[in-house]
Amino acid sequence: MKKFNPKSGLFKCALLSISLMLMIAPQISSVLPLMYSSFPQVSRAAVETLSTIPNIGIVVGLIISPFLIKLIGTKPTVITGLAIALLAGTYPMYATSYTPILISRFFLGAGIGLFNSLAVSLLSKFYQGNELSTMLGFQNSMGSVGAAVFSFCVGLLAVLGWHATFAIYLVALPIMLLFGFVVSLPNEKSNETGTGKPAVKEENKINGSVVEISLIMFFMYVFFMPMTFKLPQLATTQKIANVSQIAFVSSVATLVGIPVGMCYGYLKKKLQDLILPIGLLLQVVGLLALAYASNLPVLVIAVIVLGTGFGLSVPYIFNWLDEVAPQNSVNFATTITLVLVNVGCAASPTIIDWLGSNLGNGSPRADMTMAGAGMIILFCYSLIHYFKVRKH
Repeated sequence: MKKFNPKSGLFKCALLSISLMLMIAPQISSVLPLMYSSFPQVSRAAVETLSTIPNIGIVVGLIISPFLIKLIGTKPTVITGLAIALLAGTYPMYATSYTPILISRFFLGAGIGLFNSLAVSLLSKFYQGNELSTMLGFQNSMGSVGAAVFSFCVGLLAVLGWHATFAIYLVALPIMLLFGFVVSLPNEKSNETGTGKPAVKEENKINGSVVEISLIMFFMYVFFMPMTFKLPQLATTQKIANVSQIAFVSSVATLVGIPVGMCYGYLKKKLQDLILPIGLLLQVVGLLALAYASNLPVLVIAVIVLGTGFGLSVPYIFNWLDEVAPQNSVNFATTITLVLVNVGCAASPTIIDWLGSNLGNGSPRADMTMAGAGMIILFCYSLIHYFKVRKH
């Protein structure tokens, strides 16, 4: 098989292509109302579970991934994950029973989970320094690109019925072929990596820094996620926007991550470790602006600020993880972090509702304010981290 230079555009595209799949699982949520009548014997809450069950599958896939890598290797694990995502993701195109579809949605998440951490950790096998920072920025934006493109495709396919919308998961096939033919990881078959360095054996170790980063990511997602599940309720109760306008605002939040990811490498070079406090401060401002927005333009601006801060924070934290993880354990450390990320996403509604009810009046505005207050704590922690790094 022909070897492609890791510095080439085609190789980079192939390596980044798997990140297009990372945020694809929930994109069919907009057609859930079309599915209610198809399953009259199932509650609406159960039908809505079809959009959230992949997160549980992702956690399972993340846990299995390190062991599967040891058993069959890194590249076969990615291919296996893509194949499972392809088969499970497209199954509802022709399925008519609720339970098999629910199971297939779980396996879709499990397939994505198998390569979720590798989408990040593989970059450090081929790139270092500023180039790694740039690639991490691109990697973060690829998830936003995928979410935006496939959300648009679901809207187009919805006119053919909800079954047709699951055709978006066919994208796993060209990604699998591109990755399979272009990306080579010779370190698994020889004693040399794609960068010409001696091969190293992957280990499953973590240290205090990995635990610290995992907890930061857990709480950051806990406090960021209200932007998705509280925004519709907040906007409608405050009579700021209707359903179609809320959909537009949500798409803005996704799309803003694209240019931010593209610029991340340059910003990291200029701002260095100051980028994390700036990113978290922007998230604080965005969440509090959402909580007290009085009209649609303010809502849009708040979402842009929030999305920008999120787009700066995530690549920095993964860059930080790559620097401090135990030697030869970057993939395992990334897996642990992503498990905490998915747990944070799942736990966010419960935590935010509890905070809003016990420390506020339980309104959507109070919940969003609690999320902003939680992000303030993370911002203060990031300042401590910044001055600690500057001191050393």
